[in-house]
Amino acid sequence: MSKTVEFFFDVGSPTTYLAWTQLPGIAERHGAELVYRPMLLGGVFKATGNASPATVPLKGLYTRKDMQRYARRYGVPLKQNPHFPVNTLNCMRLLTAALNTPQWDTMLRALFEGMWLRERKLDELEVLGATLQEAGLDPAEWAARAQQPEVKDALKKTTEEAVSRGIFGAPTMFVGDEMFFGQDRLDWVEEELGKS
Repeated sequence: MSKTVEFFFDVGSPTTYLAWTQLPGIAERHGAELVYRPMLLGGVFKATGNASPATVPLKGLYTRKDMQRYARRYGVPLKQNPHFPVNTLNCMRLLTAALNTPQWDTMLRALFEGMWLRERKLDELEVLGATLQEAGLDPAEWAARAQQPEVKDALKKTTEEAVSRGIFGAPTMFVGDEMFFGQDRLDWVEEELGKS
């Protein structure tokens, strides 16, 4: 496929969860490859001086309502995780370790659904391990993979690349050199894919 959508994401973002529910269908409609780019949103925030909308109470209240509007529009469930914000370092290391493996889809679904449907506190290792176990993944094996120096380095490099390319939050998608921030810009992603 000549067309690609790069999807820079962190499972700790509810808007990223919403984008994840829609991007595979968008890519398929346009014969495009969806390229997953796990990054650490906390690292992006630190490097760019950005912060979650939840840190501004009125903005946080509005965005929670707006996300529910989009969930209804997309026909997908979304729960507001009571533990938000959750430190996703271990989650994103797991996803970096799982990238390009047969377990990728299972791992990604388990973590997104654990966070945004099952309302789990995935920064607690016991909860994270149970979530993997329930998805048929060996928690000890994956914990060991996630702690490998090359995995930690790969996540750090993708996060640094994200910042160098102008990313300040998640989700962020690239179609070629065109950057689109936010799940409310998926129509623009689709329009860009339709140009060629």
